Amino acid sequence: MVEKMGAKGQKRLGEQEQKKMKKKPDRSKGGDRGRGSSCRGEEGGRKKRLDAMTVGYFRRVSERLSEGFADDEERALFVENVLLEVKGKAGLVSTDMTGSLALQKLLSLASPNQVAGVMLELGGEKGAEFKSVSCDRCGGHVIESGIKQMVKWTDAPSEEENESGNKQEEPEGESCGTLEDQVLCLSRVVRENIVDLMKDAHASHVLRTLIHVLAGCSTQEQPDARPVKKQKRAEPELTDFEAPTSFWWELKYLSESMMENVNVCATNPTASAVLQTLLTVCHRKRPILGKKLNKGIMEYLTSRSSVPEVSPLLVFLKDQSCSRLIQTVFQSSHKALLRDTYKNHLKNQLMPLALHPFANYTIQSLIAASVKYKVFLKVFDELASGFEAILAAGHMGVIVQLVESCVDREEKQPDMLQLLLEAFHCSEPSTRHLSCLPLFLSLLAYEVYYDTEAAEGDAVPQRPLSFCYHGSLLVQALARFKDRSILMNSLHSLSTAELLSLGTDQMGSHAFQALITLSSDKGKGKILRKLEGLYTQLACSKYGSRLLEAVWSGATISQRQSIAEQL
Repeated sequence: MVEKMGAKGQKRLGEQEQKKMKKKPDRSKGGDRGRGSSCRGEEGGRKKRLDAMTVGYFRRVSERLSEGFADDEERALFVENVLLEVKGKAGLVSTDMTGSLALQKLLSLASPNQVAGVMLELGGEKGAEFKSVSCDRCGGHVIESGIKQMVKWTDAPSEEENESGNKQEEPEGESCGTLEDQVLCLSRVVRENIVDLMKDAHASHVLRTLIHVLAGCSTQEQPDARPVKKQKRAEPELTDFEAPTSFWWELKYLSESMMENVNVCATNPTASAVLQTLLTVCHRKRPILGKKLNKGIMEYLTSRSSVPEVSPLLVFLKDQSCSRLIQTVFQSSHKALLRDTYKNHLKNQLMPLALHPFANYTIQSLIAASVKYKVFLKVFDELASGFEAILAAGHMGVIVQLVESCVDREEKQPDMLQLLLEAFHCSEPSTRHLSCLPLFLSLLAYEVYYDTEAAEGDAVPQRPLSFCYHGSLLVQALARFKDRSILMNSLHSLSTAELLSLGTDQMGSHAFQALITLSSDKGKGKILRKLEGLYTQLACSKYGSRLLEAVWSGATISQRQSIAEQL
């Protein structure tokens, strides 16, 4: 079989590629180990799978795609030939791990008409097979890759028509319809099976991608290589494209289907993630629809039966899954919804929520979302009463979010700084103000960080200068306050060795950079004079060199000359 596939699929490739593709199939790991007899089909109750020879063929296809092509014509020819081999067995190929990877790459290089043909075969005439393929751990990725190609639908149709007109050997190409039709068909199947697909671990990702496509958003394709650690939590970048008008209506119908089952979305973690995607996308592309969805979700959550005189919303806020949904609602809420939610459900309840292991994240979203409105002042005052308790609970995200929000609310900056000084026990006497920067960076109280038995004003550090992630974020936010004299005085009081430690630390260097770049010209010059003699050591450090680069870009000509002479 594979020899026939090779002869047909590579008939117009060069000799070198033909030799590569005609090699014997690889039966080693990654092939059909653990699959059982792949040729038995449905006999004996076993699921029909690709045979080992076909798996080897698609492994070599994937390798060839990774190598790249000399020109577009060669690539198009290769894609066309391999898709001919996929025809008639797209379902089997998509649900095989090796075949799925190869097919995903092929679809990203194929024309919309070619993708539509594959999607038609995967779903069947009425799309009945879309559900089973979407629920498959490999097939779901193929469906996602296929509908993502809608971003190409605005390409000039004349080229595609000419291209399809030249394909004499594919007379039924016209009957496959357009990719738009296949996406709409998939969406209809999703609406008919909305609960099952939202709760399925694999199909839910198909549904989330479908929401993006219907709204006219496209996520960037993930690279083949595993991302480095610092990229794991990065949000996928969205690019907008002009979606067909039919997609706008279909997104509305899909959102209505999900809202009819909002009870599932509120309690099931997988379904909740799907609804969160819908809210985020609608906030970006369909704000009126997003506003309606937010209102509907909050009406449901606040209408459930609960303990008398206790808002049911408080129960949902303490649930791990639902708290994330409410967090997304807050992030995209309008003024009236935030005001009414606080007034009717959250007033005098923020402190217990800020101390809760799950609800505190939702409170962070509430703080960030309300910063432009009057309700922020009430939120701030309520949380300020238990500021030190929040610190003691270790929920620094709430503290940092409050400080960052105060950057935009100057009237609250003095109060916030005073709260921090009191919480770290360096408010009184005033001589302790010089100690605030090391305390903020390490998130340690004065008594813990310093030897309190030493004479006042001559405190000796109990430990070397230390830094932590939230401490660095805290200082970076404080550096953007209008009055940062206390912070700068504390910075100037540090020794040369401590400045070097601060500048060469992974987290400390970010805080140091913010303090330098945001300071006045006079303050910047004072810091740079103290750094003289340290430039070489900073330049030799991974993090110090980045700090030095930022200092250089904002330095005057004379300051640059001084830095250059030392380097």
